[in-house]
Amino acid sequence: MWFKNLHLYRLPKPWNITAAELEAQLDRHALQACGASDAQSTGWVPPRTGAPLLHSVNRQHLLALGIEQKLLPTSVVKQFADDRAREIADAEGRKVGRKEMREIREEMRLQLLPRAFVRRRTTWGWIDPVNGWLAVDAGAAGKAEEFVEQLRKSLDKLPAKPLRVVRSPSAAMTGWLADGDAPAGFTLDQDLELRSPEQARVRYVKHALEGAEIRQHIAGGKTATKLAMTWNDRISFVLTEDLQLKRLAFLDLLKEESEQQSDDADERFDLDFALMSGEVARLLDDLVEALGGEVAAD
Repeated sequence: MWFKNLHLYRLPKPWNITAAELEAQLDRHALQACGASDAQSTGWVPPRTGAPLLHSVNRQHLLALGIEQKLLPTSVVKQFADDRAREIADAEGRKVGRKEMREIREEMRLQLLPRAFVRRRTTWGWIDPVNGWLAVDAGAAGKAEEFVEQLRKSLDKLPAKPLRVVRSPSAAMTGWLADGDAPAGFTLDQDLELRSPEQARVRYVKHALEGAEIRQHIAGGKTATKLAMTWNDRISFVLTEDLQLKRLAFLDLLKEESEQQSDDADERFDLDFALMSGEVARLLDDLVEALGGEVAAD
């Protein structure tokens, strides 16, 4: 279980909630299959088939949000509605108006929903009540917000807030590039995006970032919006101006530790999650420090 993206939220440190309490509350909101007239259904699913809704290892919790969606393209609804409108026009000798056409489309949508294919997707989340983290593995902000919104609905209380740091990631990344020096424990890699005040963008992929060209862009007013970095030769990622970590890659040294310790699938799953959560918690501590620390709570 290795996350690929991190949308970060702060919890109280420590957050005094037990695994049993979390699981009992999630159970009330388990995923139910889409009914005949449902376009979508959302709820919690087991992180492993046949397992509980909450997977816990060393007070670290893994959970998965399942979303079932009916696949009913607008073009298909329109085709059936147009056919129905022509039948009415031929039978009654009149033209179907706009309001009636909207009603026909809605009628066709409801008729077609029971016959639509169902697609399921899963969004993963990690709760670290010891160090006060909630992280969602989602490539898009909307999916992360969907996860957190469902978690708020499911739990009696979720004291989660977006992570706030003293120094903005954009300012920090721009400073590191201008100085040619990464913060302690990190190295700067070879992917970068810069943006001007006029929204012009320059992207570098697998390109050395130490040259004068980068500094000239910065001197001209461009700021960094994405920067590839590696932490302690163990995890590489892309830091964004919105304080998201994308394209996480747990380097071979870290994965080898799991492979050497177990060949059993269940034990391996637990080891992978324990290694990932432990390493990411340490990475986040160092990253927050590199960004000047957290903004004091109001």
